[in-house]
Amino acid sequence: MQTASAVQEQPAMRQGHPPGLYLLFFTEMWERFSYYGMRGLLILYLSKTTLEGGLGISPDSASLIYGYFTGFVYLTPIIGGWLADKYIGQRRAILMGGLTMAVGQFFLFMQPALSNAPFFFGLPWPTVIGLLLLILGNGFFKPNISTIVGKLYSQGDPRRDSAFTIFYMGINTGAFIAPLVCGYFAEDLFATKTVVDGVTQVASYGFRYGFLAAGIGMLFGQLVFNLLGKRYLGDIGMYPEGQNEDKSVVKAPLTKEETDRMAVIFIITLFVVFFWAGFEQAGSSLSLYTDKYIDREVAGFLIPTSWFQSVNAGFIVLLGVPMASLWVSLSRKGKDLSIPVKMGLGMVLLGVGFLFMVGAVMQRGGDVPDQTIKASILWLLATYFFHTVGELCLSPVGLSMVSRLSPPTLTSMLMGVWFLAPFVAQIAGGYIAAYVEELGALKVFGLIAGFVIVAGLLLIAIARKLFAMMHGRG
Repeated sequence: MQTASAVQEQPAMRQGHPPGLYLLFFTEMWERFSYYGMRGLLILYLSKTTLEGGLGISPDSASLIYGYFTGFVYLTPIIGGWLADKYIGQRRAILMGGLTMAVGQFFLFMQPALSNAPFFFGLPWPTVIGLLLLILGNGFFKPNISTIVGKLYSQGDPRRDSAFTIFYMGINTGAFIAPLVCGYFAEDLFATKTVVDGVTQVASYGFRYGFLAAGIGMLFGQLVFNLLGKRYLGDIGMYPEGQNEDKSVVKAPLTKEETDRMAVIFIITLFVVFFWAGFEQAGSSLSLYTDKYIDREVAGFLIPTSWFQSVNAGFIVLLGVPMASLWVSLSRKGKDLSIPVKMGLGMVLLGVGFLFMVGAVMQRGGDVPDQTIKASILWLLATYFFHTVGELCLSPVGLSMVSRLSPPTLTSMLMGVWFLAPFVAQIAGGYIAAYVEELGALKVFGLIAGFVIVAGLLLIAIARKLFAMMHGRG
């Protein structure tokens, strides 16, 4: 059996990756299948009429609910990370989080049979409970599985950024499959269809069966993780930080270098709020714009709107290995970019992606309300491509950064701090999406592009100072 200390003593230049990485890859893949399967349907479930199988909430209110839900999903990790660091360990937290999220999905599945009466914010109580359980469960799961990935590698190991990019492919393999499967269940297999003027249309959606598939996927991932965890992870993540099997605890005060590194985590977290506020428009304003104004018909087949939630994840699966290899290659040549530069570049690329959405709006002649005038699907695909490359420069590198810079006794909690950026961004993004109809897509997409590009360039400009504050771990 390999303990955590044994893993930390691996030679820094050892080739390949430990098998535990691929178990974590698989576990995260199914958790993300569960989350993104639900998320891909959520905005449609909220905004479609009750006759169509939805909740009949107005698009602006649905965007706000979507923003608050996806935002609070990223707030609870700081609590779940702190509890794991101090009391329960990462492995137990992952189990608690996974089971809680599965129950949340099953509440969404059972909602039509339990109650349709509005309870809170226009939502029926089973939907409220389901979403709350997903928020709480994610808080236990998300920071702790990322922390365990970092524990597989010693400080200074050049494979770390590569490992997090591979792990990130697990996230996005699940995110790619989920909208296809859950979207197919909701918009095709379990949907009721009618033919109007020779055109087949969905009369009623089977959203609940998409949520059921998401819950089953979550349970499957947890089953495999708990059956194989002891074999491939040993004692890694089994106990609170600084605590051994005999419950003894070793505490040490933080050094000046550790506090400097923690400051870098907080500073960069503030910057990436701008990135996530733009990036997460994919599930709200971009999804609603795609549904109305993008020509989704290809070779006579009308692509379901929810399927576009898989485009970003599909690009990541294709580009993840080349990007991971690029970071390793640059590191071995002594030409690796610093963490702040990589992340600033990611923000600039996101902004460039939104310029293509500006092109889509202009192709339609501006913000015209006529839904028969459609923009080419190529604009949307180009947007997702640049967003994906930008995400690979920022998100997995950010996870690696936290595992590098955090004091060992605070790693999971600081992983939760990293997720505060998407918490703030998701809520801000919900308000941005709610104003698309009022301000116009051209202005909103253009402003997002400008703000994110400027923020990215500013981060690159201060990269040298941040690198110095990392004290050799940047």
